[in-house]
Amino acid sequence: MFKIFFILSLGTLLFAKYDNCEFKNKDYIDVCNSAVKNGVSYEYANKFLLSYFKTKKFDEISYKYLQPKYITTHKKNEKKANNVLVKYVPDMVKHLKEYSEVYDFAEQKYGVNREIIAAILIKETRLGKIKPTHDAFIVFNTLVVRTEPNTPREKWLINMGKTNMASIITHCYKKEVTPEECTLPSSYAGAVGIPQFMPNSFVYAHGYKTKIADLTKMEDAITSTANFLRQKAEFTELIEWSKIPDIVSIESKWYDYEFENENASLVYEKSSKADKTYDCFACDKEELQYLRTYAKKIMRYNNSSNYAIGVMRLAYDAHTMLEK
Repeated sequence: MFKIFFILSLGTLLFAKYDNCEFKNKDYIDVCNSAVKNGVSYEYANKFLLSYFKTKKFDEISYKYLQPKYITTHKKNEKKANNVLVKYVPDMVKHLKEYSEVYDFAEQKYGVNREIIAAILIKETRLGKIKPTHDAFIVFNTLVVRTEPNTPREKWLINMGKTNMASIITHCYKKEVTPEECTLPSSYAGAVGIPQFMPNSFVYAHGYKTKIADLTKMEDAITSTANFLRQKAEFTELIEWSKIPDIVSIESKWYDYEFENENASLVYEKSSKADKTYDCFACDKEELQYLRTYAKKIMRYNNSSNYAIGVMRLAYDAHTMLEK
């Protein structure tokens, strides 16, 4: 019975003509209109949003882990992740030597330290060794369809999901693949590739000696991460590592500070998007202002304080090992 229904539905999709964004689901109307504004045809946008394989399949695991209590747990686990990743610094150094030509190019073109790029890649996917198990479009579609807009956070999640859905449709349209062929392996949060870009950030993807970037290739992951930091975080000058104080001691003191202050931030006094203030660790410490400047840039990639201090620690350790 299901097979007959599917075949009939497929026939309807094949022969239907689409010249608008009319859907019963108002969120799909927004997604469709955004995709069309990006240059996608009405026909392609409609077929994507009517595809059984894309909008009728749901990711229960990702939806579960995107709920507030799990997000809080993830932030707490960031400290543990930093501690674990320190043992992979020798792997970072080996990797930096293997891809030295690409890193030379990234530093010269984008002005971003090779150690910072490598530290981000090791935190995101352990230099590509952690393989994604979700489908990005299904992750965001599940979020949009299941979430009720009752709170500011829930409204933000829905809008975030819709813009990423539109970005994926646009990406696959430009690649000239059918909706069913448009598979973007992702994390449970919908992040794609070695550098874990959200689809909205595909605009920052730069290929190494290629016109189109492939975020599953290490060379393109390196240049794309560097371009993201330059364009979105204004990271234009290489860090002078001699100006960074004892990062191991700073990291330890930050963790103590975070434990003692529930509303702690490594570098910020207040939120730029909401009426919220923080207990700032580095704000009143003159010796940390140089580090604070670059930590802010890293937090444009991931807004976690623990993420930023972890990247700085890994990068510093890799730099020290490279210098020996």
